[in-house]
Amino acid sequence: MFRRKIEQVLLDWKKNKDKMPIVIKGCRQCGKTFSVLDFARKNYGNVVYLDFFLNPQYKSIFDDSLEIDNILVNISTLLPNVRIVPGDTCFVFDEIQDCPRARTSLKFFKIDGRFDVICTGSLLGVSGYRSQDTDDDRFAPVPVGYEKIVEMYPMDFEEWLWTNGIQEAVFRKLEDCLSSLVPVPEVIHRRMTQLLQQYVIVGGMPRAVTTFMETHNIQEVVSVQNAIIEGYKTDMLKYAPQPDKSRIRECFESIPKQLSRENKKFAYAQVRANGRGRDYQGSLQWIEDAGIIRKCYNLEIPELPLDGNAISEQFKVYMADTGLFISMLERETAHDILNGNLFGYKGAIFENLIADIFGKMGRKLYYYRKDSGLEVDFVMRYDGECTLVEVKASSGNVKSTKTILAHPERYHVSRAIKLGNYNIGTSDQITTLPLYMAFLLK
Repeated sequence: MFRRKIEQVLLDWKKNKDKMPIVIKGCRQCGKTFSVLDFARKNYGNVVYLDFFLNPQYKSIFDDSLEIDNILVNISTLLPNVRIVPGDTCFVFDEIQDCPRARTSLKFFKIDGRFDVICTGSLLGVSGYRSQDTDDDRFAPVPVGYEKIVEMYPMDFEEWLWTNGIQEAVFRKLEDCLSSLVPVPEVIHRRMTQLLQQYVIVGGMPRAVTTFMETHNIQEVVSVQNAIIEGYKTDMLKYAPQPDKSRIRECFESIPKQLSRENKKFAYAQVRANGRGRDYQGSLQWIEDAGIIRKCYNLEIPELPLDGNAISEQFKVYMADTGLFISMLERETAHDILNGNLFGYKGAIFENLIADIFGKMGRKLYYYRKDSGLEVDFVMRYDGECTLVEVKASSGNVKSTKTILAHPERYHVSRAIKLGNYNIGTSDQITTLPLYMAFLLK
């Protein structure tokens, strides 16, 4: 079993005496169901588990009145062996997007107050939930103000380190090195570099991580990842609006080609010849809402507030999980990464890695690019300041960053971080950090 950050979120939620039902949302197969059930079984005497995807008949529980006593009668009819004890029973509604009325019932569970409810949802952003009433039985009002929504991601790099046995003392040492800007001891540096290299390939999907930890066979890991990708494509056919199904798939399959370009700004013409934003914008949004990709927005100027300076129609697209991105490339890419033979994909791979790490920290992603040639991989708020971030797998020029730093009167930026395959160092206004330290830039 893996240690996941969602466990602490759920523990804090349970301690709240005035808690609302909680909805854990995230992409498919990121570990939501396992984590929720493990938590519920450890912390409650009784667990009532309803999976609306595997057992569609459970939807009938919510067909009539949503009064809690009526729901309890319906549950005990379908599941006569369950025990329901007020104050010591947790209801787990799995894949709640497949039963909108179950989500509507969360309001009444909150008002009733006798039971705790945890829900999971894989496609809550794309499955047609609407706030308004509708005659279509597929839809039901969302219980605004009566649920707590928490985003869960595939395993992040810090969780990956926990899984590989990295102890708290090592984390403290890394934090000390970062705060004092002294090199990481070589033995720690080598081990962290090795674990990062593996994480680039394996990523954070629990099935892929389990396969790697049990077999250390990269080809088996890639097979698992390919199966997950195929599952995503199946979801696109099942849940997407009929007119958009083929466009969504075209957008999704264009991502490796988009990231391999020198100017990685997402180009609809790369999806299909003469493709236009008005034809594909909604399709790309569907993939983002499903938690499969992340957008990284270009800035009008690298200056706080970043969201206020973002250009909504100019963005790059990254896969939300680095391992799934690698599995979409040529089959020998994983082998090339382990041997350092990355050629044209090198920039794309390590940029996607940092997008994975930052995104799973809950950071919004931004970059800066001008037609004049200025380009910075990422821009973020760090330590209260606007900070440039360059990603260089090994060595690399940061000419754009130096130009921006040289003109504070124009750009109002005074610091930059260069992430790459080296130890900690400083030069002028640029701090050099190993790639694996990105997760510490909180």
